[in-house]
Amino acid sequence: MKSPLLQRNVLSWALYDWANSSFATTVMVVFFPLFFKKTLAAELPDEVSTFWLGMANGISSFVLAVMAPWLGALADKAGTHTRFLLLFTIIGVIPTAALAFVGPTGWALAAVLFGIASLGFWGGLIFYDSMLVKVAPAGRADSVSGFGYALGYLGGGVLLTVNVVMYGKPALFGLANADAAIRASFLSVAIWWAVFSIPLLWRRHALATKPAIELGTAARAGFSELIQTFHELRRYRAAILFLLAYWMYIDGVNTIMKMAVDYGLALKFPADSLILGILVIQYVGLPATLLFGYLGDRISPLLGIFIAIVVYSAVTVYAVFMTQVSEFYVMAVAIGCVQGAIQSMSRSYYSRLIPADRAGEFYGFYNMMGKFAAVLGPMLMGTTALITGDTRTSIISLVVLFAAGAILLLFAAKHRPPSPVPIPT
Repeated sequence: MKSPLLQRNVLSWALYDWANSSFATTVMVVFFPLFFKKTLAAELPDEVSTFWLGMANGISSFVLAVMAPWLGALADKAGTHTRFLLLFTIIGVIPTAALAFVGPTGWALAAVLFGIASLGFWGGLIFYDSMLVKVAPAGRADSVSGFGYALGYLGGGVLLTVNVVMYGKPALFGLANADAAIRASFLSVAIWWAVFSIPLLWRRHALATKPAIELGTAARAGFSELIQTFHELRRYRAAILFLLAYWMYIDGVNTIMKMAVDYGLALKFPADSLILGILVIQYVGLPATLLFGYLGDRISPLLGIFIAIVVYSAVTVYAVFMTQVSEFYVMAVAIGCVQGAIQSMSRSYYSRLIPADRAGEFYGFYNMMGKFAAVLGPMLMGTTALITGDTRTSIISLVVLFAAGAILLLFAAKHRPPSPVPIPT
């Protein structure tokens, strides 16, 4: 019998995660920050280059967070999420390719291009995530969501591996130096992202939620429905409580993701070792996320989320006492086991709490909370460091976010409406 994960709609949907994860790993996490600070903005003071890099990230995140619910509602009313996914894929792919051609001192242009590409990446996820309710067979939302994240880990990891080898040994690829290798990596991401998006975008008509209507009409209707939703929030208590819980614990997750490499550098660990740690997370995440998706279908995605929260809490404590590179790899393995799980199980559990015909709008709220989830963690760490005078122990403050998220998650589960689809036991 053919696996539900190999159905055409599911496989084409999951391949988009394989496609766009290359941007997250190669561009966002590893090479653009390195290229920006060490090459393009090398003549600027560190604090100035950090400021502009932060501005590029912050502005794109803020714009998306503000627009996300309306964009989702717009897609619902327009009748096809793939049309908007195509638009944001183009917004992401073209600036990514253009980064390869920025001049040696074009840091301002590079920051703008990176900000636009990031907007395309994060904006596309609104429509991609909301399509889960359409492509997942009954009772399989958890394994399908996990399958998407697993392919994302594999696709992002494979291309990052190639790009790291290019960077370390550019002559093997006919490249002049490491700078040329980074530029080539940007082009490779753009091509990878575009090519592997085709299977999903090609199924535009098969995945349409309703007959398409004129865009201007859809925009007005989407805005009206968004206003109506705000007036009806009490009807969706479980979804609102979940979003608050998600905001708390994913803030802790995002803080750890963003500070892991910087924290390792502060401990004087070699940069090559830290990049290897990122690769470890990618490849461990593949089987771990698939396993959690399997358990989510048969037991509950809540179990996977709670396990991940416990592991992340333990990681924050473990990081305080870390002194060796080998210990950083242990932390990478632990994070790899649950990072994809907490993301994929959150996405699939949320699908149980929302009306399927308004998935775009509600996943707009979901992605909005995800973008705003980069505030409390750094503030807690900074305040704790100021009070205690110890940067190491400040990371323990993130346990507060994980605990608050777990408590709110329990309340959300208590108010959860009956599931609209049978969940196998």
